[in-house]
Amino acid sequence: MPTVTAEQPSAAKSAPTARERERMPLVVYVLALGTFLMLTTEFVVAGILPEVATDLGVSLPQAAHLITVFALGMIIGAPVMTMVTMGLSKRLTLVLAMVVFMVGHVVVAVSSDLTVLLAARFVTAVATGAFWAVAAVVATRAAGPAAGARAMGVVGAGAALATVLGVPAGAVIAQLTGWRGTFWVLAVAAAMATVLVARLVPGESAERAKGSLRAELVGLRSGRLWLTLLACLTTTGGVLAAYSFIAPILTDRAGVPAPLVPLVLTGFGVGSFVGTILAGRFGDAHASLITILTPAVTVVLLVAIAMVVDAPWLMTVLVVLLGLFGLSANGVLIHFAVRFAGPAAALGSALAVSAFNVGTAIGTATAGLALTSPLGLQGASLVGAVVVALTLMPAIALALLGRRRSAQQTH
Repeated sequence: MPTVTAEQPSAAKSAPTARERERMPLVVYVLALGTFLMLTTEFVVAGILPEVATDLGVSLPQAAHLITVFALGMIIGAPVMTMVTMGLSKRLTLVLAMVVFMVGHVVVAVSSDLTVLLAARFVTAVATGAFWAVAAVVATRAAGPAAGARAMGVVGAGAALATVLGVPAGAVIAQLTGWRGTFWVLAVAAAMATVLVARLVPGESAERAKGSLRAELVGLRSGRLWLTLLACLTTTGGVLAAYSFIAPILTDRAGVPAPLVPLVLTGFGVGSFVGTILAGRFGDAHASLITILTPAVTVVLLVAIAMVVDAPWLMTVLVVLLGLFGLSANGVLIHFAVRFAGPAAALGSALAVSAFNVGTAIGTATAGLALTSPLGLQGASLVGAVVVALTLMPAIALALLGRRRSAQQTH
């Protein structure tokens, strides 16, 4: 009897409380800081493009290559660098990616040659893709299997917060110190984040860190992984097809005064931040519902945006709601990619990052072509609605496959 009573307090003490189970590991928030910095640098150039072009003595289209080359680096860098670094520990890979990110910003801040800037942006994007891919794996492992989607919601919220705080702050810094000051601040912030990553990301055993190309490729045989990647491509491509041209849609169709457009875009960013957190919060228990409901609602919102004329307040509400629903399932989709890739978890995450960027490129280009059609500005939103609607096919297929597997396991 004394033995039993002595063991009971020990067991009770070791059992995690509900509050402890709810708390995210600190490393997840550090990784969210990393994604915040990296999405800030991806989009901040758009806000300071005239200053960059004037300072370098190039045209706006030439300066805009700094945006295009970053997207290309993300597409290529995420899967390629994941395979190149598969023999390294996750912590070392993340630290190296942050160091390259920091050095890339220093090079941009001190250089006046467009070719050098383009090369630095490309290399920085390659490191960004690698960081994103590995961060997804580290975050889901740190949170545990029951909270993987919620962890990815937090990491994704860091990216969403970049559009709300990071990009506007970068524009303000550029106005106060010149556009190079924005890149110096990002470099310093990256240096501090690197220290946190090095201290807080857990180490790995040599066996776990070591990977093989064959094991990675075997993991890519999963049909559910490729359905997830298709959903990543279409959902992001559709939303950004419309969002890329949201400023003229707001001013020319809805009659929103030009000075108020940044406020509406901030509303989109806030909606995206909240939506990503909520989707991650409920994504572990209701993943299929999240991945089906969000594109369905997004299609309705995009069609409504295409139909609205001379209604600034209604358009503002629709844009905020688009932020709330449009990209909120992305964290759940990355969690799916990590889970369904099995031994190729990092490569599955990397391919999801690439799929998001491929979708962005295809959606934006297609919407741009639609602008020259008789649809005009309506075309961007309608193209977006059609592309997002395609997400429902892989999302429903994933839900049915998941239900079938659950039924097989219960029998």
